[in-house]
Amino acid sequence: MTASDRDLPAVPQIFEPSHQGLRDATRSDHYRNEVAQRHRRRSRLSAVRPDDPSISSDREFDVTSALTLPEGSLLASSWPEAPSGSQPLPHDLDHLLALRVPGLIATRRHLHSHPELSGEEFETAALIARELTLAGLHPRLLPKGNGVICDIDGRPDGPVVALRADIDALPLTDVKDVSYRSTVDGVCHACGHDVHTTVLLGVGMLLAQLADAGQLDGRVRLIFQPAEEILPCGSLEVIEAGGLADVVQIFALHCDPNQPVGKVGLRVGPITAAADNVTVRLTGPGGHTARPHLTVDLVDALGRLVTEVPALVVRRVPANSGLLLVFGHASAGTRYNVIPSEASAAGTLRVMDRDTWERAPKIVAQVVRDVIAPTGATVDLEYLRGRPPVSNDARAIDVLTAATAAALGPEGIAETPQSMGGEDFSWYLEHVPGALARLGVGRADGPSVDLHRASFDVDERAVPVGVRLMVQTALRALAAVR
Repeated sequence: MTASDRDLPAVPQIFEPSHQGLRDATRSDHYRNEVAQRHRRRSRLSAVRPDDPSISSDREFDVTSALTLPEGSLLASSWPEAPSGSQPLPHDLDHLLALRVPGLIATRRHLHSHPELSGEEFETAALIARELTLAGLHPRLLPKGNGVICDIDGRPDGPVVALRADIDALPLTDVKDVSYRSTVDGVCHACGHDVHTTVLLGVGMLLAQLADAGQLDGRVRLIFQPAEEILPCGSLEVIEAGGLADVVQIFALHCDPNQPVGKVGLRVGPITAAADNVTVRLTGPGGHTARPHLTVDLVDALGRLVTEVPALVVRRVPANSGLLLVFGHASAGTRYNVIPSEASAAGTLRVMDRDTWERAPKIVAQVVRDVIAPTGATVDLEYLRGRPPVSNDARAIDVLTAATAAALGPEGIAETPQSMGGEDFSWYLEHVPGALARLGVGRADGPSVDLHRASFDVDERAVPVGVRLMVQTALRALAAVR
C-alpha cells in the first residue's frame, strides 16, 4: 500500500487547473512576484484558526522586500552554471533549474521570515502543498495537517525512493540584520530547515517535469516532515501515516556551515549521535538556610547532580562510546535565605555507540540514585528516549557518492566526521536503508555561524547545489534498484 492509498487528507485545489505557468520559461522573470502573491493567500489552505493574529496573512506586507534579491549582493549575484566536471541533468533540467533559482531563493526567504515551531507547521505545510500543486503534483497532508507527502509517479513498475526534508524551526529570536529576518517573535530557522524544504520543493518541480516526459524510472516520494526538533519525533508520525510504504531507499540532506558551498559531506555508518532527554526533579521539606541540618539542602543536592553525575556516567561506559551528558537547565529556590522544597535539572545525553545507547537509561538512573542518596532528597527521574544514531547504509552512500560526483564533480565529495548532534532521520533507517548527507552552506562573505544559534544563516548558493544533488540522487537510486 502506498502513502496515497492511506487515509491522508487531500490538498484542496485552490488554483486554476493550468500548471503551465510554473514551467513556462517565458514567465520566469515574474516568478518572484508570483511567489509573494501565492504566499499571501496561504491561509485558505491552513489548518490554523483564521482568527489567530499570530498567523495573520497581513504580515506578508512586512517581508515584501525579502522576496526580492538585491542587485549586486553576493547571494543574488550571478548563479553559476553546472560545476566543472559535473554531468548535465536529463531533459534540459539544468536550464529549468537556472530559471527557477530566483523563485526558490524567494521561497526560502519567505520561509525564513515565517518560521513555525515543531508541531505547528500548518502554514509551512500549506505553502509546500500549494507549490507542489502548481507543479502539477498531488500532495497530501499528514493527518495533523502540518506535514506533506507527495509522490511523483514515473514508471509504474519501478521502485519507490523517498527524499525527506524537515520543516520546523527553533524557539530562538532571530538577531540577523537582513531583510528576511524572522517576523515571528522567539522563533527562528536556525538549523537550515528552510533550506531543506526549499531544496526538496525544487527537486519536486524538476522531477515532475521529468515524469511528464516519461523519463522517470519509478516513483519518488517527497516527505516534508514536521517536528524534527522535539520529542516525540515527527519522523514517527510520517512512518505511522504510511510514509515508508513500498520505499526501498530514503535520502536526506542537512545543512553544514563547516563546509563551503559545493562540498557534500559523506560517511558510511554512524554520522550523528543518539540523543535522549534527561530530567531530574528533587524534592525535600524545605527550611531555613540557618539550619540546613534540620532539612534537606536541595541546592547542595542539585549542585552534586549537575557536576558529579555527568562525570560518573562517563566512567560506566567504554571511552570510545562517545557518551556526553550535559545539563542545559538547572533551577532551585527563589530566596537567598530559604532552602527550597523543589529543584530540577534537565539536559541531553548523547552517545555515538548504539550498544551504549541501549544501556544508557539504566546507567543514568543508577548513578543519579547513588549521587543523591546521601543528601536525603527524593528523586524523580524522567528519561525520555529520543533517537538512535543515524547510520548510513553503504549502498546508499554509494548512490550519494555517484550523485555528488555527477552534480558537482568529484571535487565536491568530502569526508565528514560523526557528529554529536541528533537527527530523527535515524528512525526511517530503522525500517529502510538510506543515508544522510551534509550540504555545505558555509558563507563566503564572512565567518560561518554554527547551527542552533540565533544569528545562523547560509550562503544561498547552496540551494541550487542541493537541488542538483538530490535530483541526481533520486535518478541514481531508481536506476540502482531497477
